[in-house]
Amino acid sequence: MKKAKQNNDNFIMLPTVDFCFKELMRNPKVRKGFIAAVLGKNPEEIRNTTLVPTELRKESEDDKLGVLDVLVELEDETKMNMELQVSYFECWINRVLFYLSKIYSGQIREGEEYDRLHRCIHVGILDFIHFSQDKKCFRKLAFCDVETGEQYTDLMEMYVLELQKLPPEDLNEKGIIRWMRFLGGKNREEFEDMAKKDEY
Repeated sequence: MKKAKQNNDNFIMLPTVDFCFKELMRNPKVRKGFIAAVLGKNPEEIRNTTLVPTELRKESEDDKLGVLDVLVELEDETKMNMELQVSYFECWINRVLFYLSKIYSGQIREGEEYDRLHRCIHVGILDFIHFSQDKKCFRKLAFCDVETGEQYTDLMEMYVLELQKLPPEDLNEKGIIRWMRFLGGKNREEFEDMAKKDEY
């Protein structure tokens, strides 16, 4: 009985559990810190983040229903969708583009002008290898000229975090790498140690 209680006391839900990740993002301070890290900003620059409904609007009865993990609206009306995927998903790219397109096009209705469309960002937190050709664990994808690399627009962007490709820990880690280390953490000691390094 005592051993069972001890095991229960040591139980901790990992951030890669869907429920845990969603609960973490319900905390405004945690959300602010994570968003700042993804965007490469200082958390103080992220003034307001609001959770918005995660069910994507259906235009007709036979439209496919889309339900997101976490959808946030920033102060400048940027929409940021955060999706956690633990196991390999064969049509991941298709699903990401479906979600991102629905979020973007769902901002306006009949009769409204296109200037009401704001930036939409998809953040994919993956616990599997998506880009097997390199060791980059974090990347930003955007519309760009395929020859020059010049960005065409920032209205739709995708960030990919591959937790399994994290490099060996560096004592001077910060920003998104530190957050990825947290999201991929496996035990209470790791989380307590990380909490001492970053208030968010």
